[in-house]
Amino acid sequence: MTESLPGAIPTPAALRRPRPAADTAPLASDPSKFGRVEADGTVVLLAPEGEIVVGQWVAGPPAEGLAFFGRKYDDLIIELDLTAQRLADGRATADQALVAVAHVREAVAAHAYVGDTVALLSRIETIEAGITQAKAAHQAARQAQKAEATALRDKLALEAESLAESTAWKTTSERFASMIEEWKALPRMDRTSEQEIWKRISTARATFDKRRRAHFSEVEVQRKDATSRKRELIATAEALSISTDWINTSRKLRDLMQDWKNAPRTSKRDEDKLWKRFKAAQDAFYAARIAAESAVDEELRVNIPVKEALVVEAEAIATGADLKAAKQSLRSVQDRWEKAGDLPKADRDRLEGRLKRVEEAIRQAEASAWKRTNPEVRARAESTANAFADGLAKLEAQLAAARAAGKDADVAKLEASVASTKALLDAAASAAKEFKG
Repeated sequence: MTESLPGAIPTPAALRRPRPAADTAPLASDPSKFGRVEADGTVVLLAPEGEIVVGQWVAGPPAEGLAFFGRKYDDLIIELDLTAQRLADGRATADQALVAVAHVREAVAAHAYVGDTVALLSRIETIEAGITQAKAAHQAARQAQKAEATALRDKLALEAESLAESTAWKTTSERFASMIEEWKALPRMDRTSEQEIWKRISTARATFDKRRRAHFSEVEVQRKDATSRKRELIATAEALSISTDWINTSRKLRDLMQDWKNAPRTSKRDEDKLWKRFKAAQDAFYAARIAAESAVDEELRVNIPVKEALVVEAEAIATGADLKAAKQSLRSVQDRWEKAGDLPKADRDRLEGRLKRVEEAIRQAEASAWKRTNPEVRARAESTANAFADGLAKLEAQLAAARAAGKDADVAKLEASVASTKALLDAAASAAKEFKG
């Protein structure tokens, strides 16, 4: 079985070939309604414009020829259905669908089938309408994509312009670099608009880079100045490191340390190296001072037992009745303490502290004695006691009168006042008695 073009006759070789399975498959359409095969094999299509000869069938019975041309019609329907489906689910573009539809229209024009031409043309028109809609939707999507790309690129440009004056040099440099990658990944837009927006980003980036270079150039100058200043401080510290004027040199080194802190910083690598030199000079001086102090302390250790004995003697001084004798004993200890010489640093505070506690105890005893014998203070204490005594006498008289009159409420108040005044009187009398010695 073989297909014939209009006026063509199948060859014997074609007749001997086995028929494909599709040629024996059931028809989707009924070609008998739209054509026929004449006794001489002429295949006629009943088209809207009349009868049209579409081919010649000599390979078998007329029914097979009609079925053969009916399948050619079904193939066109299938091709249109597949095109519509692929267009709908996005597997084919509008242009690809147009190519398929054009192929079917060529087949319709060639009348190489038998079937419902009106239905075929109607289906073609439906698909062409769908293609028109798909083109419009595609164009709208492209416009939306372009608008989105424009908005995104404009957003990058606005961000770039906001960063042009930034002083966050590292993070801003990194952000400008990532902006370029983001720009490349965005959907394309028209070249002119892209160039305009890119020029804004490029200008902002150039402004930032210029400021960054100027900043680091200034930083480099400052670092050189800082390095020079700190080398001067190191030279001074190294000159002082061999001094034996422990007190004055220690003060000068403290001032140098403050100068070092106030000086601007150089690069981290140079800062570390310079600091090591500066600290080494300090350490050399302090190590020598500690060694010298240790030698002096060793010489003073002989004074420790002498001053420990003097402290024990001072702590045994009684600060009771004979305050004058106590003060004389303390002066004797103090005189011998001064003559005994200095103490090692580690023992100085311990022993001097014990002696100071004895001195403080005698001073307090002296102050307490003076307070007890002070005429003015004693007179004020006695006056206060007398005032409370007079007040108590008046309250007791009022209390007796209230009891006699049966005024219970007044009695209760007066009893409380009497008790309070008695307590105050006792305290004042006790104080006055203390001042009387």
